[in-house]
Amino acid sequence: MTLHTRSVAELAAGLAAKDFSAVELAQHYLARIEAGNSALNAFVTITPERALADARRADAARAAGRAGPLTGVPLAHKDIFCTDGIRTTCGSRMLDTFVAPYDATVAERLQAAGTVLLGKTNMDEFAMGSSNETSYYGVVRNPWNPQKVPGGSSGGSAAAVAARLAPIATGTDTGGSIRQPAALVGISGIKPTYGRVSRYGMVAFASSLDQAGILAPSAEDCAILLGAMAGFDPRRIAQS
Repeated sequence: MTLHTRSVAELAAGLAAKDFSAVELAQHYLARIEAGNSALNAFVTITPERALADARRADAARAAGRAGPLTGVPLAHKDIFCTDGIRTTCGSRMLDTFVAPYDATVAERLQAAGTVLLGKTNMDEFAMGSSNETSYYGVVRNPWNPQKVPGGSSGGSAAAVAARLAPIATGTDTGGSIRQPAALVGISGIKPTYGRVSRYGMVAFASSLDQAGILAPSAEDCAILLGAMAGFDPRRIAQS
């Protein structure tokens, strides 16, 4: 079975069985991004050095018997989540050079779970759109038909997962910005119940409606990632 056709659960099983290493898996996806992203424009920022460093840590954790269900699994973050040391643009020229000095809770928790960051995905500017045509970095294409839109505002994440440039990706949903692009590219998407996942470090559009969520090939994969993302965050209370 080709690596990029496997679900998150299957990738985790393959890593546990030592069928491949986290470094090999990261290299496989980075090669797919290099070959396929120019046609789709799904990624704003690609982080090969960070990905390989994350993967080496994941392999070391697995060798030491400290692996969890997501250790070594690659992912992409919608470029609305602050990521320490990596620029966060929200698809806007205004933030083109902004480098966050801290991680959003979602990014922090998924890194702690052992995931491997491939990069940050394109989006409608400040999440204000439903077609991913308003980004400063250009439109995102639907992998099934480049003449069609992938939906938005989490269109970059949706296109990346549908094209298997990443096995799973984060997104945000205010009024359909995960669910609609998931439908348009034929994958699964979930907007969790408000408050289940912390909004800390997630650039706001409409704070009383915004919610972090997931785009993935299957509901099972969404559930695996949600398990690592969800939970109480005292910083979320301070943010409110």
